[in-house]
Formats: sequence, C-alpha cells, structure tokens
Amino acid sequence: MANKDKTPESLPEFTLEDIMKEFGTGDQDSEVTGESGLSLESTQIFTPVTLEDASPAVHTTPDAEVPGTEEVPAVNDISAGESVSGQEMVPSVEEAPAEEEIITEKVSDEDEKIPAGHPDKTQVFTPVTIEDLLAEPEESPEEEDTSAVEEEASTEEEPSEGEDAPAEEAPAEEEEVPVEEEASGEADTSAREEVFTQDQIPAPQAIPFRSRLSELKRKLVAGPEKRYYDLSEIGVGRVQIAVFLNLLIVLLCTGGTALYAMGAVMENRLRLMVFSQILAMMVSALLGCYLLMEGILDLFTGKFSLNTMLFLTLAACAADAVFCLRELRVPCCAAFSLEMAFALWNRSLRRSTEMGQMDTLRKANRLDALVKVKNFFGEESGIVRTEGRVEDFMDNYNVPTSPEKVLNIYALLSVLACAGIAVLAGMRHGLSLAVQVFSTSMLVAVPAGAFISQSRPAAILERRLHMVGTVICGWQGVKTLCGKASFPLTDRDIFPLGSVKLNGVKFVGDIDPDSAIAAATALMRANGGSLESVFTQLLKSRNGLVYPADEVQILPNGISALVRGRSCLLGLQECMEEQGIQIPENALVEQAVYFAMGGQLAAVFALNYNRTRSSAGGLVTLGSCRKIRPMVLAENFTINAQLLRDKFGIRTKRYDFPDRELRRELAASQPDPELIAGALSTQQHLASAAYAVSGAKSLRTASRVGMVLHIFAGVVGLLVMAALAYLGDVQLLSPFNILLYQLVWLVPGLLITEWTRTV
Repeated sequence: MANKDKTPESLPEFTLEDIMKEFGTGDQDSEVTGESGLSLESTQIFTPVTLEDASPAVHTTPDAEVPGTEEVPAVNDISAGESVSGQEMVPSVEEAPAEEEIITEKVSDEDEKIPAGHPDKTQVFTPVTIEDLLAEPEESPEEEDTSAVEEEASTEEEPSEGEDAPAEEAPAEEEEVPVEEEASGEADTSAREEVFTQDQIPAPQAIPFRSRLSELKRKLVAGPEKRYYDLSEIGVGRVQIAVFLNLLIVLLCTGGTALYAMGAVMENRLRLMVFSQILAMMVSALLGCYLLMEGILDLFTGKFSLNTMLFLTLAACAADAVFCLRELRVPCCAAFSLEMAFALWNRSLRRSTEMGQMDTLRKANRLDALVKVKNFFGEESGIVRTEGRVEDFMDNYNVPTSPEKVLNIYALLSVLACAGIAVLAGMRHGLSLAVQVFSTSMLVAVPAGAFISQSRPAAILERRLHMVGTVICGWQGVKTLCGKASFPLTDRDIFPLGSVKLNGVKFVGDIDPDSAIAAATALMRANGGSLESVFTQLLKSRNGLVYPADEVQILPNGISALVRGRSCLLGLQECMEEQGIQIPENALVEQAVYFAMGGQLAAVFALNYNRTRSSAGGLVTLGSCRKIRPMVLAENFTINAQLLRDKFGIRTKRYDFPDRELRRELAASQPDPELIAGALSTQQHLASAAYAVSGAKSLRTASRVGMVLHIFAGVVGLLVMAALAYLGDVQLLSPFNILLYQLVWLVPGLLITEWTRTV
C-alpha cells in the first residue's frame, strides 16, 4: 500500500484523548454512560489516524441495508439539523481491512423527543477527513443528570421551543432491544422505565404471619403480661416471711408444750405459759388474716373452702382458750400455727405458679395448642397440635380443680361431724369437754398437708414445664390430655431441622452423577419429609437442574417416578430388593438411601442422623405414658422402628407405624378450631408437647392421691375423736399428741406432692 511507504514521523497522529477533547467529551469516562447518552456497549476502540488514513480515498465498509429504510445521512448533515426519515437502523460493526481504520458507533436507544441536530441523536459515524476532525463542533447545551429510574416518567414536562430537551441517562445495564423494536421508533423510554420500576418494586402487601404475630402479641400484653406485672408488684416475699414466722411460732409452742409435759413448768408460771400460747396463736392468725377474711367471704357467698375451715378452727381454739385459762391447761396452739403456716405456703405456691405461667406466655413468639380429637384413628382419640389461643389458658387456669372441690365438700361435712362429736361429748361429760373435743376435732379433721396437696404438685410441674416453654390450661387441660389417646409424630419431631446430614455419596454404574443427583432430588421433593432439604442442598451445591417427577408411586420403603421419561427408584435396601435391584456388597451402608435409574443402581446416599435431647426426652416421656400410643406419621421413609431403636434406645412395641397413604391422610386432617386446648406451647420441639402430656397425667395422679390420703387421715382422726368423746378420756387430747398426729400425716402428703418432679 502507498500509505505504508510514507514516514510516520512526518505525519501528525491523533489519539483517542485528542479526538474526545475536540468533541468536548475528554473528561468523561468512556466506560460509563454519561451526558452524551453513550452506553458501555457503544464505546468502540479508536486507533491513531494519520493524514493518509483520513484522506477521502480510504475505502469504508458498506453499511448494512435494512428493508424499508432510507439512507442515513452523514454526520455533517445530521449535525446541520436535518431529520432522519423512516425507521432507525442499527448498523453492524464489521471488521475493517488491516490497511484501513474507521470510527463507528452502535445506535443508542434514545428518546425521540431529542432534536435531530443534538449530538446524542447521532447514530452512525461515517468516514471523516482531517478537516472534519479539526472543525469546531457545535456546542451542545448543558445536559441535566437524571436518575436511571423515574417514579413518574409519564408526567415529565415537554421542553420549551427555545430550549433543548435534556437527554435522559440510559440504564446502566440495559437489555439489548431487537432490531425490529429499535426500527419501529415508537417506544417511549420513560414508559419502559416506569413498567420496569413497577415490576421490580411491587406494592407492599400485608404478611399474614406478621398480622397473626401482632395479634398474638396484643393479646399477650393485655392478658399474661399485665397479670405478670400485677403479681410482681404484690410479690411472694411477705408471704414467705409469714410462713417462716409461723413455723417459728410452731417451734416455740412445741417447746413450751414439751416443757409442760416434762413437768419443767412451775405452777405459778403455768398461767403465763398458757397466756403466751394463746398470744402466739393470735399472732399466727394475724399473719394470715387475709386468708381468714377470704374464708369469711366464702362463707357469706355460699361457698365453703379450706380457708373457711381454718377460720372456724381459729374460732373453736379461741373458745377452748377461755376454758384453758380457767382450768390452767395448755391449748393446741402449735397445731393451729402449723395449719396456718401451710395455708400461707399454699398461697405462696399458687402465686409463684401463676407468675411462672404468665412469664412463660408473655415471652411467646408463637403459640401451639394441644387438643384432643375424637375418632382420630378409628375409635381412638388423638392428641393433635394446632394453633393456640391465649383465651384457652386465661379462661381456665384459675378454675378450681376437681380434687379441690372434693376437699371443700369434705371440709364442710367434717365441720358437721365435729359438731356432732362435740354434742356427744357435751351430753356425756359436760360443756368444757365438748368445747375441747370440738377444737381438737377441727384440728385433726383436715391435716396441715391438705392445704398444699393441690398447689405443690402444680408448682413443681410448672417449674419443669417453664424450661420447655409450656403451660397447662388448668384442670380442664389436665382432663383433656389424660386418658387413652394416640400421639402423632412427624419428621421434625423425631429429627428436627439440621439433625440429618449427608455423610457422602457413592456413584455406581455408568450413569452421569449430576443426572443421578438431579433425578434423586426430584423424587425426594415429590416424597417430602426432612430429607428434602438435604437433597436440595446437595443439588444446589453442584449447580444441578430441578426436574419434575411424573407418575409418582408411594412405596412402603421408598418412592418411584418418571424423571425425564426414565424410570427412577429411591428407597431403602428392602425397597431395592423388592423391586429386583441388585446392590453390590461394597455399596451396602447401614444408614443410606439407594437410587436406581432404569432398573440399575446409580447412587448410594449415606446419611447421618444426630440424636437431639428434645427428641430423645420427648420419645422417652411418651413411651412412659401407658395410655398414650405414639404414632409415627413421618413422610421420611427412612424413619422406622429399627432406626428409633438404634438411635434412641427405646422400645417400639407400643409405637404405631401406619402405611404411608394413611400417614398422609392423618397428617393432613385438621382439628376443629372450637376445641379447647389442653396445653399451650411456645416452642416447637417434641419435648414441649410430650412433657405437657406426661405432666398432666402426673398432676392428676398426685392431686387425686393427695386428696384421698388427707381425707382418709381426717376420717381416721374423727373416728378417734368420736371414741374419745364417748369414753370421756382426755389424756390423749394433749397438744403434743395433736401436733404429732399432724406431723405423721404430713410426711406421706409431702412425698405425694413430689410425684410431678419425675416429669
């Protein structure tokens, strides 16, 4: 070529920076869309241009012709103000010959409102000469920066006649528009930006979970939290101090009685000792005066409680104290102070139990209920978990229990029996003995342990349930959770999320590993259960594709389906043997899932099941309840009796393993929303529900046995008092013997209240 023979030093060179400065864009970043409207894709490589290269004799690459379009004028013609008729054209940048250099630019998609003479309207740079490069370009008006997305692009104002329209900044990553769309020339950039914004930023909608959570929090604040702070202001410190002082009075009175029995009290000091005993009894009554007031109110409202019995006992002992001062005999003040101490302890236990229950509920972020569904599995009832309501607890937790009602009825009958015994003693031996027999009969009719026979088991159980975030909805909840019933268990109950992990994968045969994993994941997704997340994570780690599963068939120990037209099988070793799939000896794994494609073993997925404390405790607890039959409704076919025995060491004879079709049917059944909950749980693990069931059974047993024991002790005491009243023997009616009788029956009573500690 001729231009190669010329010396390059004799010719001036123009670099990209010089050319950009001549056009007034030298300070702009060529890689970012700026005020000129050029995007990243439109930036081309400019090579140094010599005078020889810029001469008109240079041959250029012919422009691609588009049907229905007119020839695009040169840059000088466009900049002169002439408009381009017809549709816009996207020229293709072709590779120029080695000897020739051209400057081209892709057509940018700009708003049609920009005048034809505006620099941003330029579509094609044709071959230019040195005169064109040295010519002074037209000064473009200062352009305003606009954001890539306008919220109201359709309401933009049209530019006035004397002003140039500001060029809109193109999106940073604008999708390439097909040639047909660019050739139409009718699309509005602002309209497209508005649609893009609406698609990416949808209108905010209310989330049902958040609305339910806010409603739950509102009820918890209005109910349990408010009650908790009310009880916190009252506290239990003063009650506990009163209990301690009453026990101290019992010791002092017992010491004085023991000295009198041993003859260590002189006769001139006897009246002082009797008066001190009566004074100690009055101090004890003063410490529990609000309990006595409640007993009086119960009496006037048509009720009869143990507090009413305590008030009548105080009245009887006070009447007997008058005769004690006359006859210089020691009253039974120690026994009364012991009963008052246990009555105050009962109040302290009830208050602390209520505070613990309210504290459990007020911290809840979720609330699950345990309800009993009749005919859940045949004619057998089932204890099912559903969404809980705060009202189920607040309306039932403070209702008197059935053993309490029985004790109150017995207390009323015992008062009548004591009055009858006193009348018998008065008819046979006089008024003084009648009053003495009546006071002592009131003390032995209701032993001191009867006051805590219901509250202490509930307090011990509440402390244990508080650790797992569960409360029982009063005695109504105890009756709901007791009795013969089935307890369904799901995958998450036995193996919570994260406890099952993949221990390794072994591929067998010539099947592609990625295809095997994708097909196995498709079958596991169709099966569901806790293994679905494990297989999905494995597929995601290998960047695999998600395939659908067709013609799914649920098998006893696996699942089969068609994946991309090929027959696939996923299951345990027993399932493979039943379907005739041969498993090599080197592929046998103790805990694994086998996958076969086209009748050939393709992969072995080794699994690792981790035992959690909540699942182990829940399964052991349910197994200890004789009338509760755990029913495994897990969708994961790997969870069977053998796995439960190996991992948790439990006996599975009492466990039910229905077929998989029945499992899905029972798991999909929804209980009646009107059913009253037996317990509410703020946590989701199995121990919360299992402890509530076993705790309800233990509480009912402890309450009933304690009630029977103290009624039996009272009846025995009344029979003894009737015999003494008939015989008129007052030697056995000493204060020390009455206190000893109370203490003897107190020991088994306290042991029974420990029953709920085994939950």
